[in-house]
Amino acid sequence: MQFLAGVLLALLMALPAAAQTGPARHVQAELVSQRQGIAPGETIHVALRQQIQKGWHTYWRNSGDSGEATRIKWELPAGWQASDFVWPTPRRVAVGPLMNYGYEGEVLLPVALTAPANARPGDQVTLKARASFLVCAEICVPEDDDLALTLPVTPTPAPQDPKWGGRIDRTLAKAPKPAHLSAVFQPRPAGVALAVTGAALKGANVADAYFFPFDATVIDHAKPQAIERGPDGLTLTLAPGYSFQGGRQPAAMAGVLAVGDKAYQISAAPGAPPTGASGLGPPPAKGAAGADLGLAAAAVFALLGGLILNLMPCVFPILAMKAASLAGHGGGDHAAARRQGLAFGAGSVATFLVLAGALIALKAAGSAIGWGFQLQSPPVVAVLALLMLTVALNLSGLFEVGTSLQGAGSGLASRGGTLGAFFTGALAVVVAAPCTAPFMGPALGWALTQTPVAALTVFLALGVGFAAPFVLVAFAPALLSRLPKPGPWMEVFRKALAFPMYGAAAWLAWVLAQQAGPEDLAKLFAAAVVVALAAWLAGLAQRRAAAGGKPFVLTAGAGVLAALAVAAVTWPQDKTAELQSEPYSPARVAELRAQGRPVFVNYTAAWCVSCQVNDKVALSTHAVAQAFARHKVAYLKADWTKRDATIAAELASHGRAGVPLYLVYGTNGGEGVILPSILTPDIVVKAVEAADRS
Repeated sequence: MQFLAGVLLALLMALPAAAQTGPARHVQAELVSQRQGIAPGETIHVALRQQIQKGWHTYWRNSGDSGEATRIKWELPAGWQASDFVWPTPRRVAVGPLMNYGYEGEVLLPVALTAPANARPGDQVTLKARASFLVCAEICVPEDDDLALTLPVTPTPAPQDPKWGGRIDRTLAKAPKPAHLSAVFQPRPAGVALAVTGAALKGANVADAYFFPFDATVIDHAKPQAIERGPDGLTLTLAPGYSFQGGRQPAAMAGVLAVGDKAYQISAAPGAPPTGASGLGPPPAKGAAGADLGLAAAAVFALLGGLILNLMPCVFPILAMKAASLAGHGGGDHAAARRQGLAFGAGSVATFLVLAGALIALKAAGSAIGWGFQLQSPPVVAVLALLMLTVALNLSGLFEVGTSLQGAGSGLASRGGTLGAFFTGALAVVVAAPCTAPFMGPALGWALTQTPVAALTVFLALGVGFAAPFVLVAFAPALLSRLPKPGPWMEVFRKALAFPMYGAAAWLAWVLAQQAGPEDLAKLFAAAVVVALAAWLAGLAQRRAAAGGKPFVLTAGAGVLAALAVAAVTWPQDKTAELQSEPYSPARVAELRAQGRPVFVNYTAAWCVSCQVNDKVALSTHAVAQAFARHKVAYLKADWTKRDATIAAELASHGRAGVPLYLVYGTNGGEGVILPSILTPDIVVKAVEAADRS
């Protein structure tokens, strides 16, 4: 946690230094006009111009994870009307774990101004407005300006203002507008798929496309937006926000789609993404991507997946052995061969259906077992990355899995008859389990988002595909001669299959880094080294056992190391210890100080970027919570989300114009100690300990 806080500190301190004391203005604001006058009944545009100090920013209509949008309140003569802002496309402003949307440098916020039809030419009209905006860098400062603009009423439309007319026109031309784009959204296990299609997107460079929602609650702004390009548009996969919790979903998702240097207003309704939204044609049956296939297409994918499973090295020996036994019926009892083939197929299909029934029951009981849904949980992603690494090490030959099960399969097969064939089919599915993860994942992911009937149909197709080659051989023993014979090629094929699994482990590590940051990624890498050591010890134990030795110590060591690796990436971390606070007031501070208690006052606001970062990386940690409890510190929050004259006066008395401000009062009186604007747990703990000694 201290490492993460140090990174955030470096990030924020790298911003240009700005005065944090006194009443300095960080935004110069004025009203400017598109034209030199306005005619009766005419509509022109005036704009609120903000010249923002370098290193600071103001906010868009949806500020993102924190912040507050610029507002303006007009005082217009009777009959005059002003619209809402025409908002230019914002920029993404990332601060620590937060993502905000806003503006830097100069920005013009146009407003449509309409004069009444009875306005008299020759008069002067004075437009008054009070603009309020939040401006942030390391701290956030709310600023207000009383503005005025005087325009003549002209008998005919007035000429363009030479300084501001062209700039306002360009702002309006570049502002996001509807472009006859079709948009739909659909919740999926991996996120919310937002598909946008239309002529305006054909041939466009969508590599950096981004969706800025109007509603702050529909997405998790800090999470990346995955992009899939298609011939008719694109599909973004968005992390769902509060509006999608508890099985809910909004009636629409409206916002701005930025594509290159262009931006479009869109409003997406619930619905399945069209095929042309991405370049994948019909979306694959992939749980992690949450694709919504039709039942027929999903069954075809499952059937093909089942067929591919037969190529896996851990399954092939059983199939080849059983096929060889059936070949013995050539020219003889073909009926017995067919019965054994059907029994093998029945065993395989029945096992897949039992697996499907168990998963459906877990889903009905409320278990979150969808493959894509699990990928939203950092501990699950970490465990899956270790599992993919383990499978890859197995395929590379570091250790073996399933040899005892295959031996059991040999015993069942040697029994002969339909019962032996049935159990061999069931066992083949069990033995295939370590090898099927890359192939069964898509079928599982899609099926678990569907009705029980659809899920059972998919698993039935998977079982039929898996059993089909063997059943085919049973009904045509002459085909046995065409099957590849076991040989050295199988070992080469097996080791080649390890590299996609290494790639899957690397991809999952990248996903974890996006979700949880560099600290959790470092833990995963350390756990991966431990898993590799455990796999090597397991292989060493197997070789010692094969040579007649005693492998117990090696086997136990491998098991302990594997358990430690999993625990390291799943054990809860000290990130969410929320301090219990009470509302701030000067009287309460005086009362607590009179009691001789240390007092920590947090001057904060919901729109303050630095405040939210400090809460996440410093104040919401067990180290700080334990220090507060140990020293009996009173924690007061001075919430400035809504303007409060008392808090503003306190800030000013300490030479501050905005938040955050952190004050620590000691047990023996005296002035409060001001902590840095960017906190770490260590800074807070040391300040609290010093306050209890003072």
